[in-house]
Amino acid sequence: MKRRNFLFATTCLPLAALAGRPLAAATPADQLAIGFSMANVLTLDPAGSGSKERTQIITNLYDCLVGIDPADRTRLVPELAESWEVAEDSGALRLTLREGARFASGNPVTAEDAVWSLRRVLEQNLAQATNFRIRGYAAETAGEDFRALDDRTLQIRLPEGTDPQIILLTLAITGTGSILDRKLVMEHETDGDQGRAWLALNSAGSGAYALQAIRANEFALLVRNENYWGPEPAMRRILMRHVPESQSQRLLLEQGDLDIAYSMAAADLESIDDDPAITVQTAIGNGLYYLAMSMADPVLSDPRIRQAVLKLIDYDGINAAVMPYYGVKHLCPVQIGLGGETFDSGIARDVEGAKALLAEAGHEGGLDLSIRALSVPPFDSLAAAIQGSLAEGGIRAEIITGDGETVYGAMRRRNFQMIVGRSGGQISHPDGDLRSILVNPDNSDAAGLTGILSWRVSYRNEEINRLADAALLERDKARQDEMYQQILGLYEADVPPIQPISQVTDSVAMRSDIAGLAISPVWQTKLATVTKDR
Repeated sequence: MKRRNFLFATTCLPLAALAGRPLAAATPADQLAIGFSMANVLTLDPAGSGSKERTQIITNLYDCLVGIDPADRTRLVPELAESWEVAEDSGALRLTLREGARFASGNPVTAEDAVWSLRRVLEQNLAQATNFRIRGYAAETAGEDFRALDDRTLQIRLPEGTDPQIILLTLAITGTGSILDRKLVMEHETDGDQGRAWLALNSAGSGAYALQAIRANEFALLVRNENYWGPEPAMRRILMRHVPESQSQRLLLEQGDLDIAYSMAAADLESIDDDPAITVQTAIGNGLYYLAMSMADPVLSDPRIRQAVLKLIDYDGINAAVMPYYGVKHLCPVQIGLGGETFDSGIARDVEGAKALLAEAGHEGGLDLSIRALSVPPFDSLAAAIQGSLAEGGIRAEIITGDGETVYGAMRRRNFQMIVGRSGGQISHPDGDLRSILVNPDNSDAAGLTGILSWRVSYRNEEINRLADAALLERDKARQDEMYQQILGLYEADVPPIQPISQVTDSVAMRSDIAGLAISPVWQTKLATVTKDR
């Protein structure tokens, strides 16, 4: 029987190969070849977008002050900070950096680098800034919020009433908490951009690997960081190849040209199930696959239309046919393991009820809408399945596929109707999902809260905002859980513009002689521990 692990819990390659010539089978023992999609890798600046695929690269180039234990996403582990404590007045965190840590450039890692990196996230105000802003930090006060006390000690202000664990978990998010080599970055500053243009295609971290080269929608080549503070990685080079087609990933894996395939479709994973040379590892991951509907759209602003859409979706059928290896059915905006599994959603398929709602809203003959989705699995297949479900009720949904800019760019501009996406808070706490999906501090266009899904879909509920703030301060766990259930009830009553369909599962196929791969539940899989038995 096939050896498949399910975790429910928490090569210097020839340049000719990079140019597109076939690779020789059996990659070198000290070089790793990974197939995945780069369609949503728009920049390698840690302050930029937080897509899964981008995170898979950046987490191996940059360290955070603290990290997430891949076996238990609620547990913090040291990275650049060897220790941390809450100040006596409970107003700040103090973190002590490990002694002797250096960036890949050879420059020492200092507290000044750390505070500059954290301030920079807010000052650049790209997608990762949202993770700080929702916790009470702002570019205007970053100089006081993040301070270096000496070369190895930094202090971070705790917003009033905030659980220190929430801030530490925020610091552990790749991108938000990634620490940059300030000296190297500023050598490449252009017009006051703090190295933003240069960092799109270069790295300046202290991670186990450094970026040697990247070509958009072709490959990213990582080389071992000889100045890495941790144990020396077994792999000298890592080639992350853009192989968006699942069948191509499968064939390359079977031939030995790939060691690991990150994004194979269910059908191809099924087809290799009995191959003794390949192992598939599946784990409950981070995030939710969802259908988002813009409340700024004149049609979808009508709750009857949104309700009709939700009644038409065949949640059971879609999860059974499309989502194996990608996700498991989950209709709650709080993830499995964080309390969402206890919520009893009232959503059920009702085609006739949907038709009645459409008729009541003046669309007895049906209506035309559009769904945007990335042109890679499972997004394209999920969009097609939803399209089929909607058609049974008279909703004709045009599918618009493309890259990250086509899909999420339109969403950030609040210029779309429906989108099939994937998201979720990376904080291992219900509050993380609420801040990512439900809470919207300011719904104005000027607010530009592009990292918050509720802002993107123009949804704001004052009572949900209030209860989320109150729950964060509640120290009685039972009472806090009650408040979160109340929030979920309010959200469902609003006819959710963001409807989760599946909880993400991460399925990784690899050659059976690969060992040491620990899938991170928050997409931050470190490759420094990977070895080959060759």
